[in-house]
Amino acid sequence: MSTSVRRLRLASYAEGVTLLLLLLLAVPLKRLAGIPEVVSVMGPVHGVAFVLYSLLVLQQARVGLLTLRETLMLLGAAVVPLGFLLIGKIFNRRRSYTS
Repeated sequence: MSTSVRRLRLASYAEGVTLLLLLLLAVPLKRLAGIPEVVSVMGPVHGVAFVLYSLLVLQQARVGLLTLRETLMLLGAAVVPLGFLLIGKIFNRRRSYTS
């Protein structure tokens, strides 16, 4: 697996995990326990992870390493909780094409 694909996969996991932490940990702590500081920390962390992932996907598409369909699938999966797990399937399918 190439370095750029590894980097993209790592960024997708970081984005997905921060989204899950935001939705499953930070928001309930804010709403149920009255601790809004957790969202104040996790919100920006997830925002940075999302922006970096999106920029990485667009950069990969710009240099021709991703098709338009793959680009849209990768960006779409980023806004769905657990979507980062689907991204692994896209990479596995791509690897089987190139082998």
